[in-house]
Amino acid sequence: MSRDHLVLGTRKGVIIAERRNGDWHITHDGLHGIPVPYATLDPRTGTLWATLDHGHWGQKLNRSRDMGRTWEEVTAPKYPEGAMVKPDVPATCRYLWVFQPGPASQPGRLYIGTEPGGLFVSDDDGETWTLNEPLWNLPERPEGWFGGGRDFAGIHSILVDPRDSKRVLIGISCAGVIETTNGGATWNLRNRGLSADFLPDPNAEVGQDPHFVSWCPNDPDKVWQQNHCGIFFSSDGAKEWKKVSTDGALANFGFAVAVDENDGNTALVVPADSDGNRVAKDGALAVCRSSDGGQT
Repeated sequence: MSRDHLVLGTRKGVIIAERRNGDWHITHDGLHGIPVPYATLDPRTGTLWATLDHGHWGQKLNRSRDMGRTWEEVTAPKYPEGAMVKPDVPATCRYLWVFQPGPASQPGRLYIGTEPGGLFVSDDDGETWTLNEPLWNLPERPEGWFGGGRDFAGIHSILVDPRDSKRVLIGISCAGVIETTNGGATWNLRNRGLSADFLPDPNAEVGQDPHFVSWCPNDPDKVWQQNHCGIFFSSDGAKEWKKVSTDGALANFGFAVAVDENDGNTALVVPADSDGNRVAKDGALAVCRSSDGGQT
């Protein structure tokens, strides 16, 4: 995203802000009254994209080619006929959780992560969408993936390696972190070092609960995640994770994490009080930063 534009999806629409002379100014707001789970700018085309949780009308996908002045509906992903979340539960698109433009080397490539756990890919700038079958058909998915805060598992984080577009890292709640290095033909779990205190086996290979996963664009081997059970950091591309937060500390539970684009050891989180009390600590918004890979 441009450093001079900010796109915000809110429960009541989308807001676009622009930075001029060091100050931020709201230039447009739209999609009024509609929850927008995710909104972003495709830096390759200048197109704004917004996923809509449209209550009565279900899940919708909108785009704007004039920086938010006008919006048009685009056909949203649909699960193929016969796709099943588990036996006797047909797969339908319940939530468009995250939207990720592809790299400059793949014009037209777009990704959408959904509930109940399907990853959809477009190679024609959103005109058509295809479910990634190898991920959907992983044998552990029907019983090993489950909902964390929603009815079914959902893909909320999609990271495309700027060095190699065939490498994609995704975060799933609840399943964990999963990686492909061959463009989605095969997928491997990347949960070593994570812990889920709500599972019978906290170190289970499947069933971990990342709330959001982010990495340094210029050093993608430095990966951070705000997890249900703390903040975790990896310096080897998610092969091994280390918990870098302390239970009971201000920075421990939460949902958001952002990583400095040039320094993979620097990340920011916005903590909540606790799992059982999901509000700002002491009623005040806080932003916590580590600049040493989570040591402090």
